[in-house]
Amino acid sequence: MSANKAVVLLSGGLDSATTLAIARSQGYTCYCMSFLYGQRHGIELEAAKRVAVSMGAAEHRVIKIDLAQFGHSALTDESITVPKDRPELGMPSNTQQIPITYVPARNTIFLSYALAWSEVLSCFDIFIGVNAMDYSGYPDCRGEFITAFQEMANLATAAAVTGPRKYLIHTPIIEMTKAQIILKGTELGLDYGLTHSCYDPKDGLACGHCDSCQLRLKGFAEANLKDPVQYA
Repeated sequence: MSANKAVVLLSGGLDSATTLAIARSQGYTCYCMSFLYGQRHGIELEAAKRVAVSMGAAEHRVIKIDLAQFGHSALTDESITVPKDRPELGMPSNTQQIPITYVPARNTIFLSYALAWSEVLSCFDIFIGVNAMDYSGYPDCRGEFITAFQEMANLATAAAVTGPRKYLIHTPIIEMTKAQIILKGTELGLDYGLTHSCYDPKDGLACGHCDSCQLRLKGFAEANLKDPVQYA
């Protein structure tokens, strides 16, 4: 168990909530960071607040940035339709195209903000819920990306260059299936009814057909558990 502080990126979805539960179970005092970045599913921030309180976060900050200025993603551009019921979902990443729900450089930007806050907090542990198993094919959810960012963090910050410690980017669920993630969170007492995963919610309800909903439903089915959230 660790008495250290950790910055945890928290979207309000299933993966990031489980990552927070894992960090907490390892003894970290958790400082959660979420983003209002122009996403069409901004309702996820309400879920992030619920999860942060439930998991006893020391602090939860919501950072406002505007990635909708750049668009080119169904999550930040209302004129682009969110894909539904994609037949290629879940195939190996080398056999599918990167979907239009990919937000350009999102995890690079989010980790950069987390790194800045970590340096101010004198904290060297950052947790992010990227997953390379049951995922949509995003390039910034791969281990190679995380390794590269960690190397950059230790070259770019005064704390790492002059201090006795180096930054560690923790990805505890990166090699888990969605079912394994759900079982782990359940074991740790996480209430998945507090989370929100849908890319295209209607009246506060998950659509059940976008990539995120499909992966989530598949995970609960394979874990032999019922998803506690409501679907339209």
